[in-house]
Amino acid sequence: MLEIRRADERGYADHGWLRSFHSFSFADYRDPRHMGFGALRVINEDRVAPQAGFGAHGHRDMEIVSYVISGALAHQDSMGNGSTIRPGDVQRMSAGSGVQHSEFNASSTDPVHFLQVWIHPAAPGGAPGYEQRHFAADAKRGRLCCIVAPDGAEGALRIGQDARIHAGLFDAAESARLPLAPGRLGYVHIVRGALRVNGHALAAGDALKLRDEAQVELAGGDDAEVLVFDLPA
Repeated sequence: MLEIRRADERGYADHGWLRSFHSFSFADYRDPRHMGFGALRVINEDRVAPQAGFGAHGHRDMEIVSYVISGALAHQDSMGNGSTIRPGDVQRMSAGSGVQHSEFNASSTDPVHFLQVWIHPAAPGGAPGYEQRHFAADAKRGRLCCIVAPDGAEGALRIGQDARIHAGLFDAAESARLPLAPGRLGYVHIVRGALRVNGHALAAGDALKLRDEAQVELAGGDDAEVLVFDLPA
């Protein structure tokens, strides 16, 4: 089963300082057809104005991954972590039994554009945790680089769920395949550019859901950046 979700079908909120597209139901956007996909619960594409952001607020029982597309995102949390996330950086925060954090645009002049991804953990509770790592463009050029994995293998950020996120950059003849084990789900989100996924033409913000498919096939990129999720059903 292949199901395309076009960028303009997503939920949208404009708060002035924040413009956000919601791939799944979130905040005031409610659609029973799009409540998540397997363990994947949220993909929000956020653009935050200079000197604006999300004040301190709480989370629990969620694995939260931030992926910066352009600009810089400043992070502070109740675990004592403080950092600035830029393109190529990936941050994972495990909310566990409860954590407070804030996220602000680190620039006084330029907007920050990033993806916020939420994944349900395999088990509730546990101690909150945090990781941040840089993945160079060369590691993603013409291939899928694993950036999040349950065992943290090959330098990926560790997540409390049997889920993997791969990032890739594709142009022209560059291509890649990701096998999906029986019973696994695949989800592809186009970050920017255009790309053919399992023969379907997708553009920035588009997504493809895969169920009972043997693999994800990527080809025909035009300045494409992509995230590919390998998920438990």
